[in-house]
Amino acid sequence: MAAGRARLSIVVPVHDEEAVLPEFQRRLAAVLDSLECDTEIVYVNDGSTDGSLAALQQFHRDDPRVGVVDLSRNFGKEIAMTAGLDCAAGDAVIVIDADLQDPPECIPEMVGAWRSGCDVVLMRRRSRRHEGWIKTATAAAFYRTIGRMSMVDIPENVGDFRLLSRRAVDALRRFPERSRFMKGLFAWIGFPALQIEYDRDGRYAGETKWSYWRLWNFALEGITSFSAAPLKLASYIGLATSAAAFLYGAWVIAKTLIIGDPVPGYPTLVTLVLFLGGLQLMALGIIGEYLARMFVEVKQRPLYLVQQHLAPRRAAVPQAGGDEASP
Repeated sequence: MAAGRARLSIVVPVHDEEAVLPEFQRRLAAVLDSLECDTEIVYVNDGSTDGSLAALQQFHRDDPRVGVVDLSRNFGKEIAMTAGLDCAAGDAVIVIDADLQDPPECIPEMVGAWRSGCDVVLMRRRSRRHEGWIKTATAAAFYRTIGRMSMVDIPENVGDFRLLSRRAVDALRRFPERSRFMKGLFAWIGFPALQIEYDRDGRYAGETKWSYWRLWNFALEGITSFSAAPLKLASYIGLATSAAAFLYGAWVIAKTLIIGDPVPGYPTLVTLVLFLGGLQLMALGIIGEYLARMFVEVKQRPLYLVQQHLAPRRAAVPQAGGDEASP
């Protein structure tokens, strides 16, 4: 990027972050002021119900670098990030949350790594001391599980806070799927990458939007999006159970013919029926998870709709806009 002045885009998905937005904008603007490149900030309002949109509109009036993409409703963080990447016009794009758990002060180091030739700069959490032990333990278990099941190497303790080069962003924009697990998509594209470790802060204000139920569904989304291992596991369990049932049945028949055991066997029968029924329902549930995602994909609905797009007044030519946008 030494041939010209680089352009940097910051994509910020926002959902009900009114309490933290002024401090986030202040810190982010201070960091961008210190960079020797043209910058733009793309806030994506993902159906906020508090005063977040009004705050973003005020940022747009006060800072010519700020653009606002107001989605027509809450589509979820994965889709909000996709909308931001569609509208970002920079040579490099950084995705960062607005809750200040990921410090904007790391951005100059990320830009330096990108200038050295990395297409992807991953921010790896060195510690998660501000998170509860349950969330830390379940997150570690999830990364271990998906690491063993997935055909793509998804780095552990790396969230959405990262930098992507223009060609990496263009590659991501070619993905048409509606059920999106962005961490997996980020990893799938490849390209030269560098990891930078940092200490994650606690949430500056407000409350997290990720309940344990939503995290569980998010984990299912990731596993079913990037691995067919659950389907294979269901087949293996079914095969093993059938073999065990055949052997047990042969043993019961032989015992009855040779010894003449007249035991009624009601408890054993009930146990076996419930056990086999549970396995069948589990297998059907796994198949249903994949079938539900196929159902969503074949309808080919737009990923999102934009209610209002306020483009930055001082930035590169935007690559998306209008009343609606979707790949």
